[in-house]
Amino acid sequence: MSNIEKIKNAIAARDIDAMLITGGVNRRYATGFPSSAGVALVARDASYFFTDSRYIEAAKKAIKGMQVEIADLKTKYTDRINSVIEKHGIKTLGVEEEVLSHRDFIKYEDKLNASLVPAQSVLNDLRVAKDEAEIDKLIKAQRLAEKAFESVLKLIKPGITEKEIAAELIYSMLRLGADNVSFDPIVVAGEKTSLPHGVPGNEKIREGSFITIDFGCRLDGYCSDMTRTVAVGKITDEMKKVYDIVLQAQMRGIEAARAGVTGADVDAAARDVIHKAGYGEFFGHGFGHGLGLEIHEAPTASPSGKTELPEGSVISAEPGIYIPGKFGVRIEDVIVIRKNGSENITKTTKELIIL
Repeated sequence: MSNIEKIKNAIAARDIDAMLITGGVNRRYATGFPSSAGVALVARDASYFFTDSRYIEAAKKAIKGMQVEIADLKTKYTDRINSVIEKHGIKTLGVEEEVLSHRDFIKYEDKLNASLVPAQSVLNDLRVAKDEAEIDKLIKAQRLAEKAFESVLKLIKPGITEKEIAAELIYSMLRLGADNVSFDPIVVAGEKTSLPHGVPGNEKIREGSFITIDFGCRLDGYCSDMTRTVAVGKITDEMKKVYDIVLQAQMRGIEAARAGVTGADVDAAARDVIHKAGYGEFFGHGFGHGLGLEIHEAPTASPSGKTELPEGSVISAEPGIYIPGKFGVRIEDVIVIRKNGSENITKTTKELIIL
């Protein structure tokens, strides 16, 4: 079933006549077409995509199952939308209240001949559970990122800087065919590994230190995400101990993950390992987050994740221990939630890599 058909079915189950999709990510979900401008309108019995002259030719070639029309100075977006409203007798029009700006809401409320209804949940609920085609795209993005990681590992040695490693990662992923990075890579070494979201700097890698490398790429719209903490030269017994604790916590969380359990339950399984080892105060973030067309999306696997994880949802598995002024460790994989467990789509070794 296409995403357009999924949206139509979801609209039919809600008290709205159609869905106006203005956010870039949700436009991509609905149409499969990436663009910085455009509006999708999905009614119960028809669907449309309007865009400007920059994208109209490409959109007509790429988008299937929707009527594609141009919006310009002569026939504005609101004109196109109103023509569909009139043609299909639309009275209530769902909008994305989480992404629609106040200015645009006021404009649409003034110009459109239908009542606007907050309906972000229509799209959120659909996107949280991935179908196998989406999961395949996530796997391909992950494989590409892993190849880049393998190539960059060969370049890491004392004297190279954090920024240089980050730059090599970006270049390698793009060279291998990525559309873009999922986010700016986090590459931090030494004491900076205690910063969960540290920024790569000009610090040089030194013997006896950890390097935390958190990165991902976009491929066909979908994101990969992984973190590995690697060692350069001989490390202390405490560093090895903390690494092993984080690995045990991650594996315990992955073992707990399956459809029907809450994200908070998965988080608790991993957090308990770290707490019992005496490092509970040094694990401040959640076990994981959802990812797909966005690097952070629903569902969440954290203490606040009170809803059950649906089959087909995809989450990161990334517990960590961060000791200020000393070092930190994070290990991150991506898992698909299945009926009776989870599928780990990350294949890079989690044994401590010592360079």
